[in-house]
Amino acid sequence: MPEIKSQHPVAGAGLGLRRGLIDKLMADPPKEIDFMEVAPENWIGLGGKLGKKLRYFTERYPFLIHGLSLSIGAPSPLNEALLLDVKAFIKEHDIRLYSEHLSFCGDDGQLYDLMPIPFTEDAVSYVAARIRRAQDILEQRMAFENVSYYAPTDSSMSEIEFTNAVLEEADCDMLLDINNIYVNSINHGYDAKEFLQAMPAERIRYFHVAGHYVEAEDLRVDTHGDAICDPVWSLLADAYQQFGDVPTLLERDFNFPPVEELLREIRQIKALQADSRQSIGTMAEIANG
Repeated sequence: MPEIKSQHPVAGAGLGLRRGLIDKLMADPPKEIDFMEVAPENWIGLGGKLGKKLRYFTERYPFLIHGLSLSIGAPSPLNEALLLDVKAFIKEHDIRLYSEHLSFCGDDGQLYDLMPIPFTEDAVSYVAARIRRAQDILEQRMAFENVSYYAPTDSSMSEIEFTNAVLEEADCDMLLDINNIYVNSINHGYDAKEFLQAMPAERIRYFHVAGHYVEAEDLRVDTHGDAICDPVWSLLADAYQQFGDVPTLLERDFNFPPVEELLREIRQIKALQADSRQSIGTMAEIANG
């Protein structure tokens, strides 16, 4: 297993565990996979055969959870009952980290999309207070992910300014999604590397990487249903050069290819991580004479 650094809950390259993959992965658990991740809402309270299958994996791999429905930016009251369920799930399965989306997904009801929070100072204060409350309930730190969005509701602040302000005021950590940076850079016309360089290194716990759908030359849709494209691989390599070999999870939510194709992407992540270690080591040797 790769060495785990103090800032990171896991190390190496991981895969999101999805029900469409679970039987194939159980038949021959891949050694290339260093950790896994699930959405807790899909598994909390689930027993029977599926519950046993989840336990099979949580006993064999380090696990992270990435929530879908905390809706941290919503106008409705914070879902404290969900947080208590997640807290119990973390204990039951020895989960290393709980992350969520910096977005909202409903008010009185639940949407099936992640909606953008207005990029305003008032929203920073509101969201940061809810994150602090969530962390108090959990009795541990959370990480929040930069999300893809398509129609911002208010851009009084830039995405960079808003993201950094929330992380600082809430004193929480970050899950940095490399694909979302690229998707947003195309859809909103900004420089992906500039966004990457502005993220707070000390708060980054791990990366997400995934494929997306090309709707048009100036429109990308974050689907998690395709292979990773070359520009995202390139941006991931840039991220390793800037932040080191941060643990990285491959997301694939549908259009599942043969497991071997996913493992090829896992191996490519590992190769880029190794390249960054070698490059950083070489630079350190030069600096030390």
